[in-house]
Amino acid sequence: MQPSRRKILKLAAGVLAAPALPRLAHALDYPTRPVKLILGFTPGGPADILARLVSQRLGERLGQPFVIENRPGGGTTIATEYVVRAAPDGYTLLWATSSFAINASLYDKLNYDFIRDIAPVANVDFLPLVVEVNPALPVNTIPELIAYAKANPGKINFATGGVGSSQHVAGELFNFMTGTDLVHVPYRGASLAINDLLAGQVQLTFSPIPLSMGYIRAGRLRALAVTSAQRIPALPDVPTVAEFVPGYVAVASDGIGAPANTPADVIDKLYGTVAAVLAEPAIKARLEDLGGVVAPMTPAEFKKFIADETVKWGKVIKFANIKAE
Repeated sequence: MQPSRRKILKLAAGVLAAPALPRLAHALDYPTRPVKLILGFTPGGPADILARLVSQRLGERLGQPFVIENRPGGGTTIATEYVVRAAPDGYTLLWATSSFAINASLYDKLNYDFIRDIAPVANVDFLPLVVEVNPALPVNTIPELIAYAKANPGKINFATGGVGSSQHVAGELFNFMTGTDLVHVPYRGASLAINDLLAGQVQLTFSPIPLSMGYIRAGRLRALAVTSAQRIPALPDVPTVAEFVPGYVAVASDGIGAPANTPADVIDKLYGTVAAVLAEPAIKARLEDLGGVVAPMTPAEFKKFIADETVKWGKVIKFANIKAE
């Protein structure tokens, strides 16, 4: 007995649909075991604190632990390469800081291409820097800083946590856009840079806000401006650099990435959960306390942000002739 044409068509449709079923089941079940979130910094720093804050809520919402694994070194290149080489199954993720945009031009050769090899999941936040000076420097505003720097070229040192750090490129962007000649003085960590600023060994820094908040409030450091596009809740009375230098924005960022070829439905589920976490008032308030600004982006928006930032910082690195140490 020959099967009817209708039965044949139904059978064919079922065969064609079958490959989609495991993918759908994967997304519905995911995650079924702990997820590793790889971080390119040592424990205890701003990136580590933020990653642990977000990962705890992701784990609570998705029913599996999101475990932070610190793999510092190489300006986050070690952590990134580890994720690039991981299985694209959603169980190894990258805490993607803005170093991705700097490293693309800072290093002559990397064993990966971030844009090609990391699938964007979601941006999490922006972390502005604060332009601050030792009170002995006779400037109180960004226009005064620019005027003083131009009258004293090469005599104002700005301290940072290292060559190629977000602090370093923020300072070089300032030089580029204002025509000043602030001299870079790298340290092995932003905390050491702050110590010498307090001691008057250097005059200026573009600092992560959590490191400086106490000193600013105590009057030991003078905040001139923040580097975000808008003023921030943590320092509401401090203007932005852009209010005096139109177009100037230099923010660190945090986001989540996955190995390329991670199933789109898994990425979508992760993005939806991240967005839900960032909408929680307690999370938003905690990020603002740390000097950050909640800035969720869809995978497509995050992909464009990555590309735009890579181009932007590539130009600054070329202008300042920054080379990795």
